[in-house]
Amino acid sequence: MKILTIEPEHCTGCMRCELACSYEQVGLYQPSKSVIRVAALEAHSSYAPFTCNQCAEGWCMTACPVDAIGISVAGAKVVSADQCVGCKLCTIACPYGTVFYDADSAKAVKCDLCGGDPACARACPTAAIQYLDGTAQDWLGEFASERGQRDLQAASDTP
Repeated sequence: MKILTIEPEHCTGCMRCELACSYEQVGLYQPSKSVIRVAALEAHSSYAPFTCNQCAEGWCMTACPVDAIGISVAGAKVVSADQCVGCKLCTIACPYGTVFYDADSAKAVKCDLCGGDPACARACPTAAIQYLDGTAQDWLGEFASERGQRDLQAASDTP
C-alpha cells in the first residue's frame, strides 16, 4: 500500500504543495482551500507540511454521526460531500487537526490522496512530501518530540 510520507526537515516553506492541492481540490490556486498546510516554525526559520496521515484509528470516521467518511480504493479516508451534514465532529475528533471545514460548502474536507496520485507530492521540489510504498505511521509525534526536546535544551542553556 502507498502512503504519503512527510519529512519536515526537507521542507523549505515554498508552499507549492498548498497551491497544487488547492488546484486539485477546487480548480483554484487558493491555499485556503488546500487540505495540506505548511506550518512555519521557529520564527519562520523552518517549516513542516502537515495533512491527514490516513491513520489506522480513523477517529474522523468514528466521530461522523452520518457515516459520511469512508475508505477509498487508494486507502484514503474520504468525506462524501453528499452525505456530510457539516456538523464538524470529525474536525474535533482528528488528533492531528487535519480535517478542515469549508465554509463555502458547509462540509468537512480532508486529504483524499488525489485518488492515488497526490498533487502535493508531485509539486514538492525537495521531496519533503513523497508517495511511497509503506504503512501509515505517526511522523508528527516523533517530530514534535524531537523539536520539543531541542527547544527545552536551548531554553535551559540560556542564562
